[in-house]
Amino acid sequence: MSISVFELFKIGVGPSSSHTVGPMVAAKQFVCDLEARNELVKTERVEVHLYGSLALTGIGHGTDMAVLMGLEGEAPDTIDVDRIDARLAAIDEHQQLILNGTRAIHFEKARDLQFHKEVFLPQHSNGMTCKAFAGGELLFQRSYFSIGGGFVLSEEDFQHKDQIATLLPYDFSSAHEMMEICERHGWSIAELAMENEKAFRSEQEVKDGLWRIWEVMDASIQRGCHQKGILPGGLGVRRRAAEHYRELSKQTDEERRQGLSILDWVSLFALAVNEENAARGRIVTAPTNGAAGVIPATIAYYVQFVHEPEKHGDLKDQVVEFMLTAGAVGMLFKKNASISAAEVGCQGEIGVACSMASAGLASVQGGTNQQIENAAEIGMEHNLGLTCDPIGGLVQVPCIERNTMGAVKAINAARLALRGDGAHIVPLDSVIETMRQTGIDMQSKYKETSLGGLAVNEVNC
Repeated sequence: MSISVFELFKIGVGPSSSHTVGPMVAAKQFVCDLEARNELVKTERVEVHLYGSLALTGIGHGTDMAVLMGLEGEAPDTIDVDRIDARLAAIDEHQQLILNGTRAIHFEKARDLQFHKEVFLPQHSNGMTCKAFAGGELLFQRSYFSIGGGFVLSEEDFQHKDQIATLLPYDFSSAHEMMEICERHGWSIAELAMENEKAFRSEQEVKDGLWRIWEVMDASIQRGCHQKGILPGGLGVRRRAAEHYRELSKQTDEERRQGLSILDWVSLFALAVNEENAARGRIVTAPTNGAAGVIPATIAYYVQFVHEPEKHGDLKDQVVEFMLTAGAVGMLFKKNASISAAEVGCQGEIGVACSMASAGLASVQGGTNQQIENAAEIGMEHNLGLTCDPIGGLVQVPCIERNTMGAVKAINAARLALRGDGAHIVPLDSVIETMRQTGIDMQSKYKETSLGGLAVNEVNC
């Protein structure tokens, strides 16, 4: 399975890549499939059935919203996030959907959007089935699977997922292969990633696209630092980033650059992004929504506290190098384990984001390929076994603070790796396989179902 860095970094909407972005993509794909079959104009009613983790935590993750917006033809990267609530209210009031923006049908949410909390489709824990009817007869149905990070496969694609690929000139399926290719050609990991990206688009398009990704990340930090109020969902979680930003902004330049103060800023950056995510704001999957703050916070740390133009060169080139390196590492987890908390717990989200960020930061700070691999390994090794147990099925507690910890950990992992010569006991491939095995062994109640951990014990915490 060949993966582009732009599949790991996607502009989308909060609060979850697997439960919001993925279902929106799937629902939109369903109406596009209907149109391709010339059956959209015949459709009089649709049903969407959500299974497993999508059903158990779907309301808290905005899956219902995502499905409805997707059926109306919206995409996560272009939807007007400020109009979502008004559109949902209109759908409820008029009991009407406009399929793909063109076909009006009657829609009763309680009847036509069903949550099957005790049923898991065999292919994946994030499954959904869409059905279209005309005259009471089934016109067409298709199942889709949100496999993490906003990736979606239809039932047919799922059966052949290993065959869905763009031929890459320097494909690799393991860190060992990645390192061997780099050594053979004298490339950095970022340079290898760029050579493969050129199978999809030009080098300039890659650079411009990744800089645009950073601009959206940075905008989510900036917006999150100025928004106040209570996050939606019913937990009463208060947004804290604006208050922290106001207090930290009082510092002098000297105070701002003191060690522990820098960590305060890093935590603020991650906090701001994930509060935006929880509020259904515009964010970037990195590689998921639940972990969307780790990489932006780490890049912002580099931009504001490390980068020196005369020493490190053009900032755009450095950000691109960071993302290409991080993306190469993320691809390894995607190919050989998972980036879905519903499959392997939060080690597949925060853990992977931390590993990616560690590698990217080590790269732009001049690390060798061996030091970069070491940083990535450290970043995951100390997130192994991390569970996903969001209270109320919301991407808020412990998810928002968990991103701050992931970013700080990523910085420390990179610093540890750069202090060494790249030699280490545990290879990155081994820690990825360990993460996969740990995910298999993890009880399902700790995999984004809100049936265990903090999700059921918060009154005692």
